[in-house]
Amino acid sequence: MSSSGDDWFKRFKERKGFFFPELDKMIEEIEKEMAKSFREMENVMPRNMVRVRRLPDGSVRREYGPFVYGYSMKIGPDGKPVIREFGNIKPGAGVKGQPLNLREQREPLIDVIEEEGEIKVLAELPGVDKKDINLFLTEGTLTISVDTAGRKYYKELDLPVDVDETSARSTFSNGVLETTLTKSQPKGKGKKLSIE
Repeated sequence: MSSSGDDWFKRFKERKGFFFPELDKMIEEIEKEMAKSFREMENVMPRNMVRVRRLPDGSVRREYGPFVYGYSMKIGPDGKPVIREFGNIKPGAGVKGQPLNLREQREPLIDVIEEEGEIKVLAELPGVDKKDINLFLTEGTLTISVDTAGRKYYKELDLPVDVDETSARSTFSNGVLETTLTKSQPKGKGKKLSIE
């Protein structure tokens, strides 16, 4: 944030209660509740998602995350919507009665494009080097994983059709992994044999 942005924020905080005292009180309550929730979640979070920083004034600041959640939606070849979630936390996680579903690895944003004779799988893996990506293809499942100090991704993707495992070709450019797979040819109905 620029110094002018810092100045504005400082002036805004000094005017607290000037315009909408009820709103200020509500914001304070929300901040307290959020701080309490994060302290409770801290016990079940992976250790590297909680960082403690000492500020120049000697105070301590706790930082959490990154927490990522998103989804993509498109219409599939059958006309029905296909929704894919990505990230490392799911909606409703940590709500009363539900366990916190937070993982150290993020699911990358994935898109599967089905074309005539082949399937393309696109995966967004920002901040990753090609050498750190592990790809495995077994029995109709493509597994993408990255495990580095800075980034951790993991996704097991069930492919929509059978593919020829020997046909897999992958490229990685600008944080996008593209894997192209040839569809398996359907087995014929058989062949009538002549009798000699």
